[in-house]
Amino acid sequence: MEKLFERSIRDASKLMKLTEDDHNLFRRVDQACDELLIPEFEKYIERKFNDQVPVILRKYDLMGIPISKKYGGGGAGTLVHSLTLERFGQLGLGVVTFVDVHQALGCMTLQEWGTEEQKQRYLTKAATGEVVLAYALTEPEAGSDPVSLKTQFRKDGDDYYVTGSKYLISNGSVADRLIVFAYPEGQAKGMTAFLVDSKEKGFYVDMKLEEKMGLFTSDTAMLSFDNLRVRGEDRIGEEGRGLAVAYSALLNGRIGIASGCLGVMEDCLNQVKERVSSRTQHGKAIGKHQLIQRHVARIASNLESARWLTYQAALKKEEYDGNKTDLGLRSEADRISAVAKYVSSRAAFESADSAVQCFGGFGYSILSPVAKHLIDTRVARIYEGTDEVMELKIASTVLGKDFEAYR
Repeated sequence: MEKLFERSIRDASKLMKLTEDDHNLFRRVDQACDELLIPEFEKYIERKFNDQVPVILRKYDLMGIPISKKYGGGGAGTLVHSLTLERFGQLGLGVVTFVDVHQALGCMTLQEWGTEEQKQRYLTKAATGEVVLAYALTEPEAGSDPVSLKTQFRKDGDDYYVTGSKYLISNGSVADRLIVFAYPEGQAKGMTAFLVDSKEKGFYVDMKLEEKMGLFTSDTAMLSFDNLRVRGEDRIGEEGRGLAVAYSALLNGRIGIASGCLGVMEDCLNQVKERVSSRTQHGKAIGKHQLIQRHVARIASNLESARWLTYQAALKKEEYDGNKTDLGLRSEADRISAVAKYVSSRAAFESADSAVQCFGGFGYSILSPVAKHLIDTRVARIYEGTDEVMELKIASTVLGKDFEAYR
């Protein structure tokens, strides 16, 4: 029987020509996922960060999938990268979160906004896995509204000194370098992005956020910076362009989360097919009961509808990457990525809920293969753009700029 990931590759090949390099990449991703399956389960039960993820990704040369081969990456386009995150999603959103943050929010942001010196110094190490990246935008009082962040910097000669705190930062306590956003001291405009060294004096991991309701194998931390020095050459982009840097990173990240949610739904469908075919109640396999079939149909329909939206978003982003001066193309890529993230995350949550229902009482235990998807997909409707923010973005593209909720 054809695997769902194999079907995804076949479907994607109808949208664009896949190369032998692409197929070799998919085989390596598949091998890495097979190797990660048991460690991910064990770490989830222990509620600990899965430290085998970067180890195994390095083993299969998968830390820089979407990064140019010039900088040691795999050179994959957005759709091919989306397919790899889809496969990682079958393991769960813990793996997806590590990969998406390191690659989509970290590496791809450096590739787009970094200087050639920064790319040679840092991106090459990130693409090979020598360095792990994180993206530090969110603060205790600045989540969906990044303009409200309080972290500030002061300039002294060629250097910058950053003071403030960041909250709910994925990869936060395991990252070697972090992309950090701050305002000039005493100002509420001029946001700027910096590449921060976690080993620099003044960097603190205040707390590993282990009391989360799920996503146990993903590292999440609260960080603070106390007059932390950042060399002038480690500023990312121009001063005052930090918001543009942040939004471009989130465009990549949203496609990544949408892709990971496809994998979650695939795993839910696989697990449910096996469960309802083998478990007997009232004298027959539960899959023969019509109300159980309703759940199976819902998962399958959710997956099918979300898949094509996500692929469309990836292709539109790839088109924009080939023509960065086309602002209309940029706007369309932003719109469809918001739709894909909104639909996929909600569909994954609903599908996981149906999967738990099919498993019955056992589905309520995290020892089951589906419970983690239910508690983990809830965060997919929050991070990298809440449902509500996605709805506002989508609605404003229909109604026009005069109806934007925030300006």
